[in-house]
Amino acid sequence: MSDLSAAAPDSVRRRLALALDTDDLVDALRMAREFEPWFGVAKVGLELFSATGPECVSALAERGWKVFVDLKLHDIPTTVNKAARVLGALGASYLTVHAHGGVDMLRAGVEGLDAGAANAGMPAPSAIAVTVLTSDDTAPPHILAKRIAAAIDGGCRGIVCAAGDVREAKQLAPRLIAVVPGIRLSGTERHDQARAATPDLAIEAGADLLVIGRTVTGAPDRAHAAALVAGAVAAASAA
Repeated sequence: MSDLSAAAPDSVRRRLALALDTDDLVDALRMAREFEPWFGVAKVGLELFSATGPECVSALAERGWKVFVDLKLHDIPTTVNKAARVLGALGASYLTVHAHGGVDMLRAGVEGLDAGAANAGMPAPSAIAVTVLTSDDTAPPHILAKRIAAAIDGGCRGIVCAAGDVREAKQLAPRLIAVVPGIRLSGTERHDQARAATPDLAIEAGADLLVIGRTVTGAPDRAHAAALVAGAVAAASAA
């Protein structure tokens, strides 16, 4: 049986983002409460945002969560700036913008996000540039460095990359937050994550924030799976 009292320390919780992959806000908030002992960041993706709109961001932020809004904004700079401004005002702590959009678009997103948060009296958020999707195992090798360079020039505070790219990413941009999705416990399904990794390997490679979804939310014993993830992160962080 799971030890439900074994909450993770804040030093671990702040490095774990729970992917709230649902189309129902009540279900998302219930899931957030369930996993709160192990996760300190709540990730809002396209499914939840499309179903519930901005309300999901403000609802989670009001409950004390750091909210990772993963919309991978990719449009003309003006549109990205305005959308990021709205999300910053709602309380997003992190917002993804796609590095494929180029330096001007990334900079517009950064400026909009910062302005929206500042105008609403919110803490300074972080714009995170998506480099290569973890479902894409066909991207040419030079793309990672090119998109990291764009993230730096655009003023982003972090990047999203696969665990296998973290070491190179940290060599190129040691000060950027490295966000790694596609995290799976050993022996669990990879689903559509072609470049998955275990939590300990991602942390050992230099990841700062891990995005965890189906490996815990789809587990037969969800609390036990979450505790395993948190334990792996704690052990790897201490090594």
